[in-house]
Amino acid sequence: MAVSPCLSGNDQKKHWWLTNRKLVDKYIKDARCLIATQEHNEVASALNLLDAALVLSPRLEIALELKARSLLYLRRFRDVVDMLQDYIPSLKTSTDDSGSVSSDNSSHQLSRERVKLLPSNDSSSDSSSRDPSFKCFSVSDLKKKVMAGLCKSCDKEGKWRYLVLGQACCHLGLMEDAMVLLQTGKRLASAAFRRESICWSDDSFSLPTAIALSDISSAATTPPSTPPRNPTSFSESENISQLLSHIKLLIRRRTAAIAALDAGLHSEAIRHFSKIVDGRRPAPQGFLAECYLYRAYAYKASGRIAESISDCNKTLALDPTSIQALDTRASLLETIRCLPDCLHDFEHLKLLYNSILRDRKLPGPAWKRHNVRYREIPGKLCALTTKIRQLKQRIASGETGNVDYHALIGLRRGCSRSELERAHLLLCLRHKPDKATNFVDRCEFADERDLDSVKDRAKMSALLLYRLLQKGYASVMSTIMDEESAERQRKKAAAALQAAQAAIHVQQTQYCNTKLEPETRPTSSTNPSGCNNRGNSSESKTNAVRSNTNVFQGVFCRDLAAVGNLLSQVGFNRPLQVKYEALSC
Repeated sequence: MAVSPCLSGNDQKKHWWLTNRKLVDKYIKDARCLIATQEHNEVASALNLLDAALVLSPRLEIALELKARSLLYLRRFRDVVDMLQDYIPSLKTSTDDSGSVSSDNSSHQLSRERVKLLPSNDSSSDSSSRDPSFKCFSVSDLKKKVMAGLCKSCDKEGKWRYLVLGQACCHLGLMEDAMVLLQTGKRLASAAFRRESICWSDDSFSLPTAIALSDISSAATTPPSTPPRNPTSFSESENISQLLSHIKLLIRRRTAAIAALDAGLHSEAIRHFSKIVDGRRPAPQGFLAECYLYRAYAYKASGRIAESISDCNKTLALDPTSIQALDTRASLLETIRCLPDCLHDFEHLKLLYNSILRDRKLPGPAWKRHNVRYREIPGKLCALTTKIRQLKQRIASGETGNVDYHALIGLRRGCSRSELERAHLLLCLRHKPDKATNFVDRCEFADERDLDSVKDRAKMSALLLYRLLQKGYASVMSTIMDEESAERQRKKAAAALQAAQAAIHVQQTQYCNTKLEPETRPTSSTNPSGCNNRGNSSESKTNAVRSNTNVFQGVFCRDLAAVGNLLSQVGFNRPLQVKYEALSC
C-alpha cells in the first residue's frame, strides 16, 4: 500500500516528460512545414512555434538552428547576434577589459549554452599591459582561438551556428568576425564531409546525393534574400564563397586607406574610402559609418572642412551615438569659429556622456565596437564641461559673427570672383539637400525600419550645412565686391590725376612756345668792314643757343613767377638756364 503512491508519482512524472517531448516535436514539425513555404508571414509564425518549443526545451539543437535560420531570413541580424554572441571572437577579446563596466554587465547577459571559444591563457600582467579596447586584431590569432574552442566542443555543439553568425556579423559591419566565422564554418563542414565520406561506396557519390551531403553542414549559409530550407542547394556554398570574397575586398580597401591616412597620404586615403562608400555593391551600415568617419579625418587633415563636416553628418545619420563623429564635427565648427553650432554639438556630446555614466555601459549592444573605453568617459566629461563654459563666455562676448567662411569654402583670402563661383558651384552640387540621401541607396541596413530615421537625420544635417555654405558665399562675395569697388575708385583717381598732369604739361608747353624767342638778332653797326665778322659771330651764337635747348631767352620779368609755378606743378625739378637782359620799358 505504501508503494503505490510512489509509483503513481513516477508515472505522472514520466507522462509529463513525454507530453513535453511530444509538444516539442509537434512544434518543430509544424515550424518545418511553415518554413518550407518560403513566405515571410509563415516564417514569422514558425518563429513563434520555435520559441514555444525552446521554452519547453531551451537547449534543443534543432530548435536553435531553425530559429537562427528564421531570424536570418527575416533580416533580424541583431537578434541572431544576441542569440549567438558567445561565439563572436572579438566580443570575447573585449570582455577582458577590466575597466569597462559595459563588458562586465554584458557577461551576465550571456545565454546558458556557454562555450569557451577564446580561452584566456595570458597572465594577468600581460592582460593589464595590453590595450583592452578592441581596435585591430590578428585574424590568424582569432582563427587559432576559434579552432581551439571547436576542438573541445565540436562533438556537442552544432557547426551551423558559425555560418549563420558569420552572415549576421557581416550584415552588422563586423567584418573581421564574419570572415573568421565563415572560414571556420566552411572548414568544419569540409572536415565533417570528409569524415563521413570514408565509409561510403562509389555509388553514394552520385550528383544529387553528393550535393545534399556536402551541403548538410552549411544549412545556414542561405543569404537573407532566400528563406531557410533543407540544406540541399548546391548554390549555398557558392554564396558563402562570394560573400567571403566581398568581405576580404572591403577589409583590404579599408586597411589600405587607414595605412595611407597614417602615412599622411590624405588624397590616397580619400580615394580608397571613396571606393568603399561609392561601390556598386551595398556595404553594411556599421561598416559604412566607420568608413565615413575615417574619410572625415582625411578631409580634415587636407583642409577640406565642408567635405569633412558632410561625412560627419553621414556618420551621425547612420549611427547617432557615434562619439568620435560628434567630437570631430564640433572641433571643425570651432575651427571656422561657428560657435553656436559648435556649442550645440558639445551639449549633445555631454548628454551622451551623462547617459553612458547613468547606464554604466557604452551605447548600443555588447557586441558593438567603440573606439573609446568606459573608464575614459569621466575625464572626457570634465574636459567637455570646461570647454562648454569657455564657449559660452566667447559667445557672450560677441564672437559669433566672425565666421571664417574662406576656410569653410576652401579659398584663400583675396580670392577672385571666378574662384569663389567655381568653388561654390562644386560645393552646392555635392552638398545639395536634395542629394543628401543618395548614400542611403549604397547602404545595407540591418533593420529596414531604420531607413526613414536615417533619411530624416541626413536631410536635416545637410540642410544646415547648405545654409552655412550659402551664408559663406554671400559673405565672401560681398567682401570681393567691396574690394572690386575700392579698386575701381583707386583706378579712377589715378586716371584723373594722370589726365590733370597731362593737361598741365600741355598748357606749360604751349605757354613756353608762345613766349620764347626762336633766335636772338645782332645789333646794327656803321662799320662796313667789320660786318662780315659780326655776322659770323652772330650766326655762331644763334647755333649755340639752338643746340642748348635748356636755355630760354626773351622771358619778361613779370612772367617768371607764372612759369616757375607751372613747372613746379608738373614736377619739373631740373635747373633752368635763363638769360636775363635789361630791357627798357
